[in-house]
Amino acid sequence: MKNFYKPLIIVSLLILTLQYGTAQNSRNDAPEISGDSIIYHLNSLGENVFVFNSKMDMKKVQNLIDSIYNKQSSKKSEFNENRFALLFKPGNYNLDIKVGYYMHVIGLGESPEDVVITGAVRSKSTNARNHVLSNFWREAENLTVIPTIEPANVWGVSQAAALRRIYIKGDLQLHDGGYASGGFLADCRIDGTILSGSQQQWFSRNAALKEWEDGQWNIMFMGVSGAPPANWPEGPITTLETTPFVREKPYLIFKKGTFYIKIPDGKENSSGPGWLNGNKDEKAISLDEFYIVKQGCPADSINSALRKGKNLFFTPGIYSLEKSIDVTTPGTIIMGIGMPTLLPIHGNTIMEISDVDNVTLSGLIFEAGKTPSETLLQVGEPNCDKDHSDKPSFLFDVFFRVGGAMEGSAASCLTINSNNVFIDHTWLWRADHGNGVGWDKNRCATGLIVNGDHVTIYGLFNEHFQEYQTVWNGDHGRVYFYQSELPYDPPSVESWKHDSTKGFASYKVADSVKTHEAWGLGIYSFFRSTPVIEDNAIEVPQYLEKDIHHKFTFWLGGNKESKIVSVINGKGESVHESNRKSVMD
Repeated sequence: MKNFYKPLIIVSLLILTLQYGTAQNSRNDAPEISGDSIIYHLNSLGENVFVFNSKMDMKKVQNLIDSIYNKQSSKKSEFNENRFALLFKPGNYNLDIKVGYYMHVIGLGESPEDVVITGAVRSKSTNARNHVLSNFWREAENLTVIPTIEPANVWGVSQAAALRRIYIKGDLQLHDGGYASGGFLADCRIDGTILSGSQQQWFSRNAALKEWEDGQWNIMFMGVSGAPPANWPEGPITTLETTPFVREKPYLIFKKGTFYIKIPDGKENSSGPGWLNGNKDEKAISLDEFYIVKQGCPADSINSALRKGKNLFFTPGIYSLEKSIDVTTPGTIIMGIGMPTLLPIHGNTIMEISDVDNVTLSGLIFEAGKTPSETLLQVGEPNCDKDHSDKPSFLFDVFFRVGGAMEGSAASCLTINSNNVFIDHTWLWRADHGNGVGWDKNRCATGLIVNGDHVTIYGLFNEHFQEYQTVWNGDHGRVYFYQSELPYDPPSVESWKHDSTKGFASYKVADSVKTHEAWGLGIYSFFRSTPVIEDNAIEVPQYLEKDIHHKFTFWLGGNKESKIVSVINGKGESVHESNRKSVMD
């Protein structure tokens, strides 16, 4: 299979000249000395990982960041091969950090207050109308921002663009003047006002806010102190006071010359950020206990490290895998920085996690290859039934893509067979634009299939698949916030139906399921060119209808004769050109 991704090592773009006396960083650094300056990056973590300290020349740091952003900000960058992680050691920085595609900005302190950026950490529009509808695949975490570049720190994004462990000492703006279509914020503190403006949907979890303004269709708060009062169905806001159980995402720190991964403890019925009031996570694992995975590393090498009991740390890059990565050891930690992207060569599953306790997976993009896979990520073997309630597994910021960068296909993206799995922010996307896109090109029936019991998802974004977007077969499932666009491109009513039912529901709970709850579900249609009909946006057993809270459908546009007939099980108003929104409690 042709590899569409080549490493980008353009020295003219990435040279950061620094005074040698301020460049010493850690025992892992390997600077190249040239006269009075160095080309500075962290060789042990790959050529696209850059580590900064506050004694460096900020003008030269700014020039490097700008150079990376200029290559990662345009529409042409949306599916490019570059991946970058920018790491900041504890200290104070005066910088304007613009964040483009596949850029990951990380503070290395034990608290977000250990790394302070005076200026901005911002995601801006490059669209002539200031839309950010495709500002995907970027992240900022574990730092403090004092906004001085604009009145508010602008984080104009849509999917796969999390803010975590961020402290904004001022206002935060979630758009850039045009349309915005979804985002995720967790473990953050915002001292000023959050200006959501045109943001259509947003999920905030375990945060501390001062004030929230505006919001369009589906705005959900969970365990957020200072959250606005709920106003559904008259308004877009759903507010739940606490989060039943969660463990925050692991994070990278630098301390006493060594990198560590901090692993937060689980917390029950919680609200607000976990790091406030000087709280620190005690569990820390040296990066020496991780196998450092770099671009070009074969699956056999990765699996060999796993069999020896190593954890995995993926560095920025594209990983073409000839066979599945097999995770069989309880307690394994798999972590990526810089949006590492994994794709199969031979139609294999990218990763298979055995039915074991306490696996943690974070920060990876799973992409379908040209040879179809049955699924891209599998958690637990089929028909497994172990109880993991004392040591559940967690998936954080895991994203899936079928098409867009290249032609690819799969039957599904994520299949969860294990019990007691938590997902904290995921986006599953069959591409509606880009390369290899078409009804018969990027084939994928279903984004998510849940067969396990007691599976919980905080922030589920799932879009454009060719049959059901979400299929839930397990009992005791819970979903907090759901955003789903139906496929844009069914060629006809006849091609997109099953039995006598027109279309496929976005959210499907099997008839065998006895208990299931969900909050804040938004389902949208934009059937481009043909008069496609969907009978039900949501299908659940009738006795579960009362447990699907705060749901709505929206007709975005497209063919004027297209419509969603009902919200759930034949109930709720139809949405079409003249009645664009239908809301139910």
